[in-house]
Amino acid sequence: MQSLYPAPRLLRLKDILHPGGPLPLSKSSFYSAIKEGRVPAPIKLGRASAWRAEDVRKLIEEGIPRAGLATRTGDKS
Repeated sequence: MQSLYPAPRLLRLKDILHPGGPLPLSKSSFYSAIKEGRVPAPIKLGRASAWRAEDVRKLIEEGIPRAGLATRTGDKS
C-alpha cells in the first residue's frame, strides 16, 4: 500500500484540514487539540507553520485522541 504522504515532507494547514485535506476538523478544533497535546505542535517556518507528513499520516491512521484522554509522559493514572 502506498503512503498518503511520502516522507520526508512538510504539510501546511490547508493540506491537512477538510475540505482540502483528510482531517475533518475546523482550524479552531485543530489548534485546541494542539494546545491540549493531542496533536503534534507545528514546525515554525518564519511566520508559517507546517507539520511533518509522518505525524499527519499517524493522525489519519490512529485518529486524534479524545479530549481529556491525552496523557503526558510519566503520568501514572
